Order: sequence, then structure tokens, then C-alpha cells
Amino acid sequence: MARVDVIMPQMGESIAEGTVSRWLKKVGDNVKRDEPLFEISTDKVDAEIPSPSAGVLMEILVGEGQTVAIQTVVARLETDAAAAAATPASAPSAPAAAPAPTPAAAPTAASVVAPSTPVAASAAPAAPSAPAGSFEERVRTKSSPLVRKMAAEHGVEITGMSGSGIAGRVTRKDLDAYLAAKPATVAVPAAGASMHVPAGIEHRGPLPTPWAGDIVEPMSKIRKLTSDHMALAIKVATHVTSFFEIDLTRVARIRAGMRKEFEAQTGQKLTYLPFILQAVCTQLKRHPTLNAAVAGNDVILRKQINLGIAVALDPTGLIVPVLKHADELSLTGLTRGTNDLAARARSKKLSPTDVQDSTFTITNPGVFGSLFGTPIIPVGTTAILGLGAIEKRAKVITGPDGEDTLAIRTCAYFSLSFDHRVIDGADADRFMADLKKTLESVPETGF
Repeated sequence: MARVDVIMPQMGESIAEGTVSRWLKKVGDNVKRDEPLFEISTDKVDAEIPSPSAGVLMEILVGEGQTVAIQTVVARLETDAAAAAATPASAPSAPAAAPAPTPAAAPTAASVVAPSTPVAASAAPAAPSAPAGSFEERVRTKSSPLVRKMAAEHGVEITGMSGSGIAGRVTRKDLDAYLAAKPATVAVPAAGASMHVPAGIEHRGPLPTPWAGDIVEPMSKIRKLTSDHMALAIKVATHVTSFFEIDLTRVARIRAGMRKEFEAQTGQKLTYLPFILQAVCTQLKRHPTLNAAVAGNDVILRKQINLGIAVALDPTGLIVPVLKHADELSLTGLTRGTNDLAARARSKKLSPTDVQDSTFTITNPGVFGSLFGTPIIPVGTTAILGLGAIEKRAKVITGPDGEDTLAIRTCAYFSLSFDHRVIDGADADRFMADLKKTLESVPETGF
């Protein structure tokens, strides 16, 4: 008879905690190895987590709606099914979804809340005091990096707060509940500060109020996490976007010529995307600052080329699974890899490693008809490429004899958003010019 701990996985290198959004099994259920056990939400992924072992679910320690740090034990499995079946009926049952805790009131920055503004009182009892320097004290005061970052953005001091986590640790849910209960206030900028430069992502000015007939819908968990991640991304990097029109006529001809045989041999639909991914990988090797990360005053030039491919979810939402070592894959490998990631993203079958370690991102709003856009650079990278709608256009073509003629060409607008802290405009445009040249001069045999 053996017990196996089920832990909260890390769904990305910058993720410090996760929320149990739904349990797919209840206490006493038999579970197969790798069978979906529960669903979690983080600011990177909303996914099903498989069981680490076959057995019986004996104990659920973290209820639905609760947020805990990574590596926290959320449940326990009994791997001896016969012994587990003999367990008395008094075995612990799954806890009900935990109500959002109301953290203790904490002082906020004077520039955010005026001295006369009342702060919501705490309904949660204070955690027992722990000796200075003890494990409990360190856990309670440190919280997670994500919570500390959110607190700083909202001007909230969490050191004196008592949360629902281990030893009174303040979790993200505690902070969300506190911010939701806090009265809306108008931020007062410091002397000489610009009214047009917000401090953090705190709403400036009165909050909008619903009018008669309006429908008020709270953000879903994944929408709130996406909102926070996008706000952070736009704050971290200095965004600039460059646009190029690229003639994909040669790619279209090659694709049309090999499409039937390719799909018969592989069972995969051949789109323009794998051709573009191959060209991107070729140019990232020549322009390494676009396949990089910024760490303080250092620039990390990545040797691996891991392409994040944005996938739209149904009915709403977005996730970016990562195609690892994309430069080592053939056209067939790129096609299989992207199709597999997209399918598993939409069915919530992505594993933690599937959303980690992206070095460059590609988003394709063109599939919805968008001509071009200005995508936001994901945190931890320096650039993102946006693909516009691929369509036939009338273009002026200059022939070998110097004569201009009108021709129908297959074209698309590509947009590159880059971090101007480390990438100059000329370098970004050289990358795009080389990408354009590569795609417009593809040999009939492919890359």
C-alpha cells in the first residue's frame, strides 16, 4: 500500500502559483495514470492536469477556486486499489469550492488612496504570530513573486496582511478579493508627474458604471489572468512595430504543387504557416537579438529556437503553446508539430512543458481577415511576428527589360513588434527585409 502526492505543477518558468478551477474526479474514484484529474488556471494556460499514477483518489486538499503555490500538494492517491476499497466510509470528502477569502486590510500608498478614504475591514482572523525568522514567518511575509508584483502595481502593502495560504501567506486570490472590495479612488500624481503616465495598471479616474439595460459580466479566470499578463507585457518592453508587405506567390505555387501528395503521405493539411516558420528560423539565426531575452542590463541571446504559436480558443481566449527546436524540423515536422499543439490547446491537453521556454512568437490574426496589427511582445522575449490575411492583389511588376506590367500576386502584410530597448529599428527592418527576400525567392524544391 502506497500513497502518491499530487502537486500543483509549474506551467511556466515565471509562474509561481496556480488556481484549481475544477476537480474532474471525486474522493473514492478510481483514476488511471495520465487520466485528467483536475483543471488549473494560471496567467499562461488553462489546462487539464493528468494523474501521476493509477490508483484511488483518497484525499483532496485544495478545493475548487483556491490558489496555491507551485509544488503544493493538492491531493493524495492510494495506489493499492484493494486496500483503498476497504477504507471506512469516513474517508475525507472533496471540499466544496472555497469562497473567496477577505484578506486583512493593508495600508496603501498615499498617492493611491486618500487618507480620508475608508479601507474595507478584514473578515478573516489574523494568522497566529510566528517567531521572527521562522519558516511560517518567511512564507507569510514573502508571498509569491506574482503576488508581490501585483501588489506593487496596485500600491498595496501586503507585509501586514493575513491571507488564506500556508501560515497566513497572501495568495493571488486574497489580493484579487481585496482589490475588488477596495473603493474606487482617483490616483493623485506626485508633484511634477504626468497625468498621462499611469503608475502601474491602477485605473485612473472614476470607474465606469453600468447604465439601464447594460449587462455586467465578471471576467472569467482566464480572461483576468490574460488581462494582467498583457498589462505587464506592455509595461515591461518598449514596443515598436514595423510593417512589410510580402509577396507569397512563389510559396503559393510550391504549396499548390506539392499539396495533394503531401496530404496523402502525412495526413496533414498543408498551409502557408510551415513555410513561414522555416523562413523565420533561418532569419533568427542571422539576427540573434530577435531570439533573445532581457535580464536587467544583460541580453541573453538564445541558442535554441523555440517558436510560440498563438492559438485562439473557442469561444474566447488565447494560448501560446511552444514548438521546441523548430529550426531542426522539416516542413512535415513543422506541420505535424503546429497541428498537434493547436489540437491539444483547444482540448485542454497541453502539458506544463508545452507552454514554456518560447524564444520568439508568431500570431496569425490573418485567419480572421485582419490585414495587419501591432501584437504585444510576450514577457521574456524581444519580438513577435504578426501575419495578416493572405490575399490576391494587383501589383506593378518590373520585368527584366525594365517594363512595368500589372500582375495578380498573392500577398500579405507582416508586422514585427520588437523591444526597442535592445533592438534598433534598422536591425528589426533588416530581419524583415531578409524574411521577405527568403519567402519571395523560395526555390521550387523548398528551403
